[in-house]
Amino acid sequence: MASWRFEAIGTLWEIETTDTLSEVMRDAVSATIAEFDRTWSRFREDSEVARLGRSGGRIVSADAAPMLDLYADLTSATQGGVNPLIADSLSALGYDADYSLVARPPVQAPSGWDEQLSWTETGVSASSASMLDIGALGKGRLIDLVMQVLADLPGDVVVDAGGDIRLRGAGVRIALEHPFDSRKAIGVIEARDQALCASAINRRAWGEGLHHVLDGRTGLPVRTWAATWAVAPEAMRADAAATALFFDGGAQLANEWEVDWVRMSTDGRVEYSANCPAELFLTGGNTRPAPER
Repeated sequence: MASWRFEAIGTLWEIETTDTLSEVMRDAVSATIAEFDRTWSRFREDSEVARLGRSGGRIVSADAAPMLDLYADLTSATQGGVNPLIADSLSALGYDADYSLVARPPVQAPSGWDEQLSWTETGVSASSASMLDIGALGKGRLIDLVMQVLADLPGDVVVDAGGDIRLRGAGVRIALEHPFDSRKAIGVIEARDQALCASAINRRAWGEGLHHVLDGRTGLPVRTWAATWAVAPEAMRADAAATALFFDGGAQLANEWEVDWVRMSTDGRVEYSANCPAELFLTGGNTRPAPER
């Protein structure tokens, strides 16, 4: 397999293909990532999201409806825990455009975000200044877009963006990194023609107990779950499920989506979906299938 590594959207990407990617194909991938970043990054003053956050208005993008439709499902399932207007809450805790990492008092995300925003197949509009953060599923969406660029490429393809992975063709065994010790894994999953996305409180963490997975109802980091993994046909849905699994209602939503999943609590317990293909290394009372709901 040929490998191409590069940095983009603040993370390391690796694309593995049966044959070496041509310069034309690499340029197409780079252009797709750059366009998505210019539109949706809240860390760029010149992005469309930053403009929406300053003055409202409209973002023209075919990505808006797929992402916000899924956000509506996430918000409903988690009773408001997942909210795309969480950006101001993240900034208040120090995860802002300048990466100040200086925490101020937390703020709640607006509860009626789907009344503040409206969207169609061509874009999203905001009735007032509205800073979006698509972190719950945005990287998964971008991985899917990159895979679309590579759709006509013959052979096997692996798109890995900072550990969130979508595969086409040959199966790959993927370790589930222990959230409290990156040298260890709690298990492995073998995936083929699927996506595996993960989230953990040891990633994008700063200060005392601060990390990027916030509860929109409180503006504070979640405390019950430490890491989640989700397997789905597409990366955006896997990414969304991995976020939902930090909240009550998330496991039920993942099951409704027929997404296989694993999650580990902050006290070391592991739950997993009924048909989860993961091989887990923890044994005994530390692991259990999730209860039927």
